[in-house]
Amino acid sequence: MDHTSTQTIPEQSKSANQQFCDDVLAGLTAMPKHLDSKYFYDTAGDKLFQQIMACDEYYPTECEMEIFTRQTADIAEVLKGDGSPFNLIELGAGDATKSVNLLRELLNSGTDFTYMPIDISPNVISQLEDTLPKALPSLQIEGFPGEYFNMLKKAASANGKRNVVLFLGSNIGNMPVSDADFFCKLLHAHLSSGDMVFIGFDLKKNPKVILAAYNDSQGITKQFNLNLLTRINRELGADFDLPKFEHYPIYDPETGSCRSYLFSLVEQQVNICDESISFAKNELIYMEVSQKYSVDEVKEMATKANFTSVTDFYDSRGWFLDTIWVV
Repeated sequence: MDHTSTQTIPEQSKSANQQFCDDVLAGLTAMPKHLDSKYFYDTAGDKLFQQIMACDEYYPTECEMEIFTRQTADIAEVLKGDGSPFNLIELGAGDATKSVNLLRELLNSGTDFTYMPIDISPNVISQLEDTLPKALPSLQIEGFPGEYFNMLKKAASANGKRNVVLFLGSNIGNMPVSDADFFCKLLHAHLSSGDMVFIGFDLKKNPKVILAAYNDSQGITKQFNLNLLTRINRELGADFDLPKFEHYPIYDPETGSCRSYLFSLVEQQVNICDESISFAKNELIYMEVSQKYSVDEVKEMATKANFTSVTDFYDSRGWFLDTIWVV
């Protein structure tokens, strides 16, 4: 692996990396150690995540894709509401594989809307702005690369139209429950009366099915987690030795919390941003959570955030819920 010392990084990219550096150091000097999962998604991370979604064990994509392909017309009908023009704002758009079905349905039915994908990865947004208009020539698209709420504020106030926010793929599950509650309240605060939210929840089910989804037999989830260390090496001039770390997921069926960790196989020192971080043998780095919910817990979350729950869409196995809430 090519290591760049921080001294050789040009001043401007050093300042662009400063937030990344600060967040990594804050996480790795905390007790217990943790890293922010938003940093998973560099170009390699995006590719690995696409591969995870294609794994046999990774069911959430398949479940939600079934909802989007088999119930597209019904979803579009609800989102069209009173028929007024709207912004379709997708938080964490990724490659829009699922939403493209909805976009096509809306265009085919002559709906007046603008698609506004938001994603932390500028790479993802530029790809969408390039590929979607080729696939859907009449699509109006305006992408927003950046943090969800900074960009939502921009997108939601862009043109005075009503807003429909898509938050798919159980992205809500990437936060602890208390953070998810706060997120939904914040979402409500950024929207106006009559605006809608279409949000996906992975439901509690057989614990073995859930754990296998985050511990695939090909080891792609492991690579995805370790890729963040590679990114820290590349962008922050760190010297993580990847074979000295192992991936470990756990699922607690009682709380619905599925967590991923890396742990240090040996006692070691890692240099990051001119600081030396010590790892004890078997010491954990908490990487991310994938939270699962019951239907009642989803309803309760809507109520707490002052949304009215309108319509629910389930896949045929009842493993996944896409629900529509209104402000």
